[in-house]
Amino acid sequence: MDAQVESAIQIAFDPRADQNLKAQAYEFLQQLRDDASGWQVCLALFTRDPSPDEVVRHVCLELVSHAVQTGRLDEQSLSYVKDQLMTYIHQTFANQANRIDSPSIQNKLTQTVTYLFTSLYATAWPTFFQDFRALAGDANTIGSDNPQGTILYLRLINSIHDEIADVLIPRTPEELKRNADLKDYVRSRDAQNISTFWQQVLARWRQIDLGIVELCLRCVARWVSWIDISLVVNENMLNFLLEIAGQSDISSAESPQAKIRDAAIDTFTEIVAKKMPSQDKIQLISYLNLANVAGQLVASSALNQSRGTSNYDNDLGETVAKLVNNVVFDVVKVLDSEGLDANTAAQADELLQLFVPYLLRFFSDEYDEICSAVIPSLTDLLTLFRVSSKRGALPDQYRAMLQPILDTIILKMKYDETADWGAESDQTDEAEFQELRRRLHVLQQAVAAVDENMYMETLSRVVATTFNRISSDNKPNWRDLDLALYEMYLFGELAVKNGGLYQKSSPSSTASQHLIEMMAKLVESDIASYPHPAVQLQYMEICVRYCTFFEHSVESIPRVLENFVRFVHSDHIKIKTRSWYLFFRFVKQLRSQLGNVAQTVIETVADLLTINAEVPKETDDDDMSSEENDQSADAVFTSQLYLFEAVGAIASTTSVPLENRMLYARTLVSPLIADLERHIPAAKNGDERAVIQVHHIIQAVGTLAKGFCDWMPGNTSGAPPPSELANEFSPAGEAVLTALESLKNSMLIRTGARFAFSRMLGVLGSGILQKLPRWIDGLLAQSSTKDEMATFLRLLDQVVFGFKAEIIEILDQLLTPLLQRVLAGLSEPTTGTDDAIQLGELKMQYLQFILVILNNDLAPVLVSSANQQTFETILTTLEHFCRDTSDYPTARLSLAVLTKMTQVWGGPDLTIPVLPGGAQAAAPTVPGFDTFIMSRFSPLTWALITQPSFQPKDAQARSYLTEAATLQWTILRKCGAAYEAHLRDSEMSGLGLQGPIIDEYIKHLEAKDKLDFKKFFIQFVQQVRS
Repeated sequence: MDAQVESAIQIAFDPRADQNLKAQAYEFLQQLRDDASGWQVCLALFTRDPSPDEVVRHVCLELVSHAVQTGRLDEQSLSYVKDQLMTYIHQTFANQANRIDSPSIQNKLTQTVTYLFTSLYATAWPTFFQDFRALAGDANTIGSDNPQGTILYLRLINSIHDEIADVLIPRTPEELKRNADLKDYVRSRDAQNISTFWQQVLARWRQIDLGIVELCLRCVARWVSWIDISLVVNENMLNFLLEIAGQSDISSAESPQAKIRDAAIDTFTEIVAKKMPSQDKIQLISYLNLANVAGQLVASSALNQSRGTSNYDNDLGETVAKLVNNVVFDVVKVLDSEGLDANTAAQADELLQLFVPYLLRFFSDEYDEICSAVIPSLTDLLTLFRVSSKRGALPDQYRAMLQPILDTIILKMKYDETADWGAESDQTDEAEFQELRRRLHVLQQAVAAVDENMYMETLSRVVATTFNRISSDNKPNWRDLDLALYEMYLFGELAVKNGGLYQKSSPSSTASQHLIEMMAKLVESDIASYPHPAVQLQYMEICVRYCTFFEHSVESIPRVLENFVRFVHSDHIKIKTRSWYLFFRFVKQLRSQLGNVAQTVIETVADLLTINAEVPKETDDDDMSSEENDQSADAVFTSQLYLFEAVGAIASTTSVPLENRMLYARTLVSPLIADLERHIPAAKNGDERAVIQVHHIIQAVGTLAKGFCDWMPGNTSGAPPPSELANEFSPAGEAVLTALESLKNSMLIRTGARFAFSRMLGVLGSGILQKLPRWIDGLLAQSSTKDEMATFLRLLDQVVFGFKAEIIEILDQLLTPLLQRVLAGLSEPTTGTDDAIQLGELKMQYLQFILVILNNDLAPVLVSSANQQTFETILTTLEHFCRDTSDYPTARLSLAVLTKMTQVWGGPDLTIPVLPGGAQAAAPTVPGFDTFIMSRFSPLTWALITQPSFQPKDAQARSYLTEAATLQWTILRKCGAAYEAHLRDSEMSGLGLQGPIIDEYIKHLEAKDKLDFKKFFIQFVQQVRS
């Protein structure tokens, strides 16, 4: 058996082995793992002398470890495993001359012994720690005569902590109980001896392998959280820790000396983090003299003289920062606690005064990892200040800390001197810095919540000082300007938090007044001419963000507009493309103030309105850059579209005379039409670039139209454009339609045309209706996807809603061919998950389109002579959807359509409840419709409910049931007594329900409150189904 197991392991992990053999070997090993006695052969193989291959030993020990961990061994078997492994450990680790196992074997052995500890220590192995302590040698030889024995013992101590005391690992209640008991046993039996062992190792730290010292310190740092504090905080231990932590002659951050120093500091950090009463915690921090420890480390050469050089020890900086963070966190927690005595509060205040300078030292560190290490405690500190200020005046000693805190936060917002903005290689660093800025902004907001006036004055001073330096000899660099602009951008959150910058033409708040002054300085300064993209981008972002400033300072617009025109022509691709969007935002908001410069602006950007399509490069498809940094041809064109909309917005402002607007429209549209007509022949012949050019021109026409008129049919706000302006765009609409008809088999062209159609609705108005059949024919071509159909149906919803008074005749003509194409799409088989999703969306949009027709008084179109046959097909699809248990949302919406049909054609509501002898006759608007809805619609409310796969407690199924209840409730009010009789004699009796149940059901159905019946119906179905 041993040989068979050994062979199977070798085959399974041999990369050269036959795959069929490997599969058999893996299956055999899995069976061995599941076998209740499989561990025995594995244990024998692992401890065999001579030893088998490394991989065989590792897999065998893993199978033994699994058997121990999963509790499949009784105590006798566990003791046997323990005895065998201890024999092996003594042979391997008790004599340094013997061969030492590889690290992977040692790790697995440590894990297995740890599992044995959890099973046997409480009862059958109380000498566990003594047994392994003996391997390490006596106090005089620890770490020298047999270092491997010392290392094994320390690794076991660490592993035991991870298994029974690591709070980050989720545990079952049984494991928590077991671990609590084991910790109690360790504390009472062995903790003192373990502490003595640590002190013996640390006493020899200069004479032994420093790796052993580091391992020992890691043990202390782990265990201090759950053993008696006196076992760590005692004179001997503290002397060792202070001596090791205070080393000042370390030349390299990677040296063993540096590693044990960092480990000693981490130990202090964990000691401080130990849970204890507030008074005890403050006394502990004072007793440890950690302020002095931190001060010495901050003043050390590694963190002081070397700061800003390549010799700076950032690992040490982060380690000390974590210590300072923990201390401040605990001190703040004490100060924020209830019932704090005066003496403890005074001590805590004193500690805070000592540590805040260190906190700010590390917070201002140029390494973001070090800065981030103290953000949690700084956040807590500011929260304490905010709470204190709300209780009354903030104490002077705390108020004095606010200004340096805010100054440091602002300083950290600035780009490092080594930062290279915009470099492709620095995108990750840039993203991390922007994330840090967001965290710093939260801290700034916290400062503002404590002292808003100080915050406003400080930010205003930073911005004003920086802007003033532009015209001085001490000119700011791009980092200074970026910082000022960024702070100005953020300042708006305070300035406009109550609604806006202005209230009745005056600043709405003190913060608004500050921001208005900043904006005035921004415009007056020559900052827009600074030749750095970061500054130029921030300038534009701010002008757009605070556009309302220009509504009240109109005289500033020309200068800013001139800067925008320069930016849109920038040679820097990111500046240029981003400025196209921001230029659009700027002129869109200020269009009413731009009528007098419309012609000038149009002329200055006209050269940018030429479209030059490019065939995408293969690298564009593989580009993983963010949307913000996307510089592909498609992304550039998408940005260019904003220019077309911006020009349209400027040219169409009401302050421009109508004849000028018409002229601008003609001037802008004509070149696009000519270019479109020029490229259609090549596109029809399959020229890829020509197809893309046609697509781009079509989208540009649609975007320009939207710029001229953002009013949409059906909107109650605003007004449609003058007919003269609509006439100027009519040739453009015809040109787009002609291109679509010529190239309707191209999805790209259909996509562009659909884009343009949606944006030209406003400017063309009802004039588009006569050409609607041509649009439908082009956009719903034979090759159109379900997704395209669904998207176009959404557009038609807008058309029907917007032109409901004018569309009835054209809708009557086009409904049947339209729905035939849609129904053909619905009947096509799905070929994958994406296709199934698109089918579901098409179903929903098809039903939504019918609802839009019904909701806008266009129902006669559905049952007209031209569409009668199609109406029957519609009903068939509705019946099919209502019975589909795999698609509750579509079934629910189908019922909603039936309900609306019932409301529209069912006639006036009858008196409910039906009184004996006083029943009213139904009066449907379509003769015989009352009988029709009872025979065709009502049975559908039970269609899903009676299917075995229906789950009435499913959330979507419950939504379906509410719609089914609504349909029944509506039918009763249209058909009255006839429907009650139909339910009694046909539907409910057909379900096997008895008279009393049916009577109770109809009584609830007659209730005036529809919501009550919905609730009853859901409960009724659940009871019947159960």
